[in-house]
Amino acid sequence: MNKQELENKRIALLLSGGVDSSVALHLLAEKGFTPDCFYIKIGPEENEAWDCNSEEDLEMASVVASRYGCKLEVVDCHKEYWDEVTGYTMKKVRSGFTPNPDVMCNRLIKFGAFDRKCGHIIKFGAFDEKCGHDYDLIATGHYAQTKWIDGKKWLCTSPDPVKDQTDFLAQIYSWQLQKAIFPIGHLEKHEVRSIAEREHLINARRKDSQGICFLGNIDYNEYLRRYLGEQLGNVIELETGRIIGQHRGHWFHTIGQRKGLGLGGGPWFVVKKDTAENILFVSHGYDPATAYKNLFRIHDLHWLTITPETHTTPITFKIRHTPEFHRAHLEIQAEGTALIYSDDYIHGVAPGQFCVIYDKDHNRCFGSAEITL
Repeated sequence: MNKQELENKRIALLLSGGVDSSVALHLLAEKGFTPDCFYIKIGPEENEAWDCNSEEDLEMASVVASRYGCKLEVVDCHKEYWDEVTGYTMKKVRSGFTPNPDVMCNRLIKFGAFDRKCGHIIKFGAFDEKCGHDYDLIATGHYAQTKWIDGKKWLCTSPDPVKDQTDFLAQIYSWQLQKAIFPIGHLEKHEVRSIAEREHLINARRKDSQGICFLGNIDYNEYLRRYLGEQLGNVIELETGRIIGQHRGHWFHTIGQRKGLGLGGGPWFVVKKDTAENILFVSHGYDPATAYKNLFRIHDLHWLTITPETHTTPITFKIRHTPEFHRAHLEIQAEGTALIYSDDYIHGVAPGQFCVIYDKDHNRCFGSAEITL
């Protein structure tokens, strides 16, 4: 983020009440900018007894915005979140897939969009529809960077490999990327904390949220239980066909999962699901071959800046939010599909996961696609 890119631009900043977006505001103010701040409200309804920090979040955001002389507006995206993001998540999970609500939250809520198709306006997001369309740039507290390379704007990784959030941003639209700025993206987490403490920000030592996007401390399994309930089913050893236990619903379990199965004589890994019969198949051992893959298919390829120039391209990728990148070759095929030939065997590759694709130096993010098995 350079000052010249921001000059004479209308800037909106999404202020969550956390330390990251607060330091993002400080850095903008330090450069002489006074963005309009927005707190996006999407937590549970007041009569729902979920552990959500929304009131405290808003209080923190109000204090920080006031300190820098910025107006703060509350944008109610509750209905859009629960219709769009929760609807997507529950549909995928019920079908046996492993979705990522945070990825779709960025695409559908934080960075909103209108898409004109067949003469109709199709809503792909909430904030831009309500407020963001009035602004040239939308700033957030994500750990990611944007860089101009050969006249094109790219989503690029953070120098902090643990906190890097490009994988959560890899489904936003190209035009959304053009509006996005990430003021803290060049910093590591400890540097952000240091700035917050130096500036005596009210939330300098506040713990990071560990829950789902915008939902504070709400546990993911509780989120699923709230909408899908429980349903007893059998756990079967893949190799022998022997029933070795029961589970409370296949949607609580993911391919590659080892912990939380409640089975004796382990370790056991979830290696397959039969969603129609509500059956989990597991394999025994610390590293069963059935838990690993080095070749898998992806579909619905989504490119942020450009499409890779050749049909076979050396890349790096990740399928979950971890610091590690895996080396591979991407082979683009017909009708929006591709094959990933990984150099290494990868644990827990599951349908519905997003495979996030980077250049071979894991600097520029090309985009992402959904895994198909």
